Amino acid sequence: MAYEMILSEQRGDVLVLTLNRPERLNAAPPKLFDELRDAIANLNGARAVLVTGAGRAFCSGADVAGGSFAAADPAQATFEALTQNYNSTMAAFADLAVPVVSAVRGPAAGIGCSLALAADFCVVSETGYFLQAFVNIALVPDGGASWMLPRLIGRARATEMMMLGEKVPAAKALDWGMVHKVVADDALDAEAFALAERLASGPTIALGLMKRGLTYALEHDYPAAMLREAENQRAARRTADSMEGGLSFIEKRKPVFRGA
Repeated sequence: MAYEMILSEQRGDVLVLTLNRPERLNAAPPKLFDELRDAIANLNGARAVLVTGAGRAFCSGADVAGGSFAAADPAQATFEALTQNYNSTMAAFADLAVPVVSAVRGPAAGIGCSLALAADFCVVSETGYFLQAFVNIALVPDGGASWMLPRLIGRARATEMMMLGEKVPAAKALDWGMVHKVVADDALDAEAFALAERLASGPTIALGLMKRGLTYALEHDYPAAMLREAENQRAARRTADSMEGGLSFIEKRKPVFRGA
């Protein structure tokens, strides 16, 4: 399907989604997030998703210049955009049954920061950085940042990002545990796609259960988390990939997983 604000391309088993407003550093109006949500609603057999940005940015945040500030009631327009467009897309990524990789070059700011860090693996180029810039315009973090950041980097560092509104460059993001890997700028696309391909060739049902299990465990106590693990293990054990994994171990060969 053709979109106005993103590019969607299936490369083998990987669905590549590119934020495609390079002239605005991929600033994201609500429609862009609607298009992302539509693109992942039907994976058409894709077993991993890669999210990246066209040009020299991942995403500079919501499109403030063309967004709610032009509305008759900016406060209500902002609330509606978050609850009806942005948040539902973030929730859809969290609930996606296949792994997600983000590739960050240049800024990942505001809602773009949330989108990048919502991926299961975030690969960043040396020019990449993360920014919670809301304080600079007297707003508050959104897109799930206040839930996500303390869990990734702890409350003190999350508070620093949110209340000081300073850039977190790639090297610091790696040191803080925000991201998976930092690579040279000219290697970003290849490295991120190779990781997405690797994940797509894995036991994707089990990987999907893992990512959902992690989110569940963050919100529940130890006994509840262990029960969910047992339920997920039962579901994983029923898959053809589980049988293939056991046979390949016995036969001392590399498994061939098919996501089934």
